[in-house]
Amino acid sequence: MQRGGTTKPLYTADERRRRDATRWTLVQGVLAPLQFAVLLVSLALVGRYLATGEGLWAATASVLAKTAALYAIMVTGSIWEKAVFGRYLFAPAFYWEDMVSMLVLALHTASVAMLVLHWGSPAARFAVALAGYAAYAVNAAQFVLKLRTARLQARPPEPPAPLLRAAEAAR
Repeated sequence: MQRGGTTKPLYTADERRRRDATRWTLVQGVLAPLQFAVLLVSLALVGRYLATGEGLWAATASVLAKTAALYAIMVTGSIWEKAVFGRYLFAPAFYWEDMVSMLVLALHTASVAMLVLHWGSPAARFAVALAGYAAYAVNAAQFVLKLRTARLQARPPEPPAPLLRAAEAAR
């Protein structure tokens, strides 16, 4: 919030122009739902393994695929942030989303490190991966809310109701 109770726009006019001009906006728009789809498949496979003890290879592969998708969207997202805001991470407009993204990366990376270094049982590795998935869900919600706010801010403001009634009455 700025002084006077108004909300600071997510993008300046120049940032909006750069956002609309960069190909990285489309890349993010493709990778985000792809990563979500990988998450859903992985949740099913990890859940199956934890419930039945079957499908360890598939569950492990799905965690690796989810981690790869996360790294892809983080790298390209950093490039997007640089193109739009002039810095790779922690631009003021996305500071808290980037902070939570660091937790998401840490948890995903920890689950892969546990696999590679043979630390813990498969159930322990999957518990860390699921914690990463929960953090990802929070982070995804942050981005959805932020982008919804940006879309609402991009709309021209509606005139106050008395002006609307007066304009309609004049017709």
